Amino acid sequence: MNEHIIINRRFCGPPTSGNGGYSCGMLANFVGYPAEVRLLSPPPLEVPLTVKQEGYHYLLLRGEELVARATAATVDMEVPDPPTMDEARQAAPKPEIFDRHAFPGCFVCGPQREPGDGLRIFAGPVPGRNYVAAPWIPDSSLTDSNGIVRDEIICAALDCPGAWAVFAEKLRVIVLGTLAVDIIHRMRAGDPCIVVGWKIGEEGRKLYAGTAVFSATGELYARARATWIELK
Repeated sequence: MNEHIIINRRFCGPPTSGNGGYSCGMLANFVGYPAEVRLLSPPPLEVPLTVKQEGYHYLLLRGEELVARATAATVDMEVPDPPTMDEARQAAPKPEIFDRHAFPGCFVCGPQREPGDGLRIFAGPVPGRNYVAAPWIPDSSLTDSNGIVRDEIICAALDCPGAWAVFAEKLRVIVLGTLAVDIIHRMRAGDPCIVVGWKIGEEGRKLYAGTAVFSATGELYARARATWIELK
């Protein structure tokens, strides 16, 4: 099986490559969920990428270069109880994080992205909780023909809040290495959501984080486990 995908420029993380969560989702869609994707090089924008199946793995290739590898996975981690929607709205990152944002044009968390273009998920610390949170209402540009938010968009929403959880302790420049995603229920455009991210641990330049998306009433939509790599 050889198929092709293109990562549209709208879905960038850094200026010249795809947002990690979105890119992982585009490949994970071939596996089904739950799935784990490992990024091996920055996913390029606006060029055809080949999806190739090898046994139980799906490979994302640019020519002969391996961009990512995906496989079925188990995401059995516990998730914390979500905050209320009011608590999520009141959570906000420290202002200096916006001032020093490494990728201000990021599709998910970039402050330069306008409403209806980027997701604008700005997760900040929730008082009394060991996590960050943010509200999110997906719009109709993010759905399939039935009005259901596409899986790769859910993966994108599960990406950056994990980084913001790490940033709550110390501002770092990090990139996504691995993302394991379990989508339990899918939301529709206009459904108010709460996105949560929490730090799990770290080892050298590797940082581990969990993320989850909930409904406004606390129903778990999706969860993810991420490995982030701190750049030197």
